[in-house]
Amino acid sequence: MRELRVDLGERTVGALLQAAKGTHRATLTLGHGAGAGMTHASMESIALAFAEVGIATLRYNFPFREDGRPRVDAQAVSTATVAAAFACAREHAEGPHLVGGHSYGGRMASHAVVDHGLEVAGLVFCSFPLHTPKKPATKRAEHLDKIAAPMLFLSGTRDGMAEPDLLNAVAGRVGATVNWLETADHGYKVLKRTRTRTDDVFTEMAGYARAWLDTALDTL
Repeated sequence: MRELRVDLGERTVGALLQAAKGTHRATLTLGHGAGAGMTHASMESIALAFAEVGIATLRYNFPFREDGRPRVDAQAVSTATVAAAFACAREHAEGPHLVGGHSYGGRMASHAVVDHGLEVAGLVFCSFPLHTPKKPATKRAEHLDKIAAPMLFLSGTRDGMAEPDLLNAVAGRVGATVNWLETADHGYKVLKRTRTRTDDVFTEMAGYARAWLDTALDTL
């Protein structure tokens, strides 16, 4: 793993580049959620699992997390950070280049594609926060209609921020792929007693991402 700094103009934020193992398939610029930074155990687990299937990752901190502040940055700051991290990934890693993230990081990545015109091979949303808990809605996905690149949603069957019927409908509308992670919640906790899969949730995610990527790249 390689430590980097993402240049935001007047300042920098930290980044971690995890190389793919074996054959390199793509590089994913991966943003963290609102409650945890790039070094959180789940972010590391995603990066390591994706590396096993040939997908390199560039994890980075949003400024609020870099500074230890509890509140997320303004959307303009966050999308500019995504764009800068994506440029850093393009400079230091092989393509094709994907963008995405966990929860807030994935949502900001999608806005960055629209607002900054990022030329991405695809988007990967890990636990996309379609709505707030117990308040089903699809307003947060309205801008996805403006994205032409392939999109993948990886959401748990117990995710309280992505009501299945609504997320499936959004995916159908924009031509995206949805893979449901068995018994996982928004933070990837699973029900061990009822989960029938024998692999862990991060390996499950990586397997779906690899299969989706093979198909997505054929359309580029």
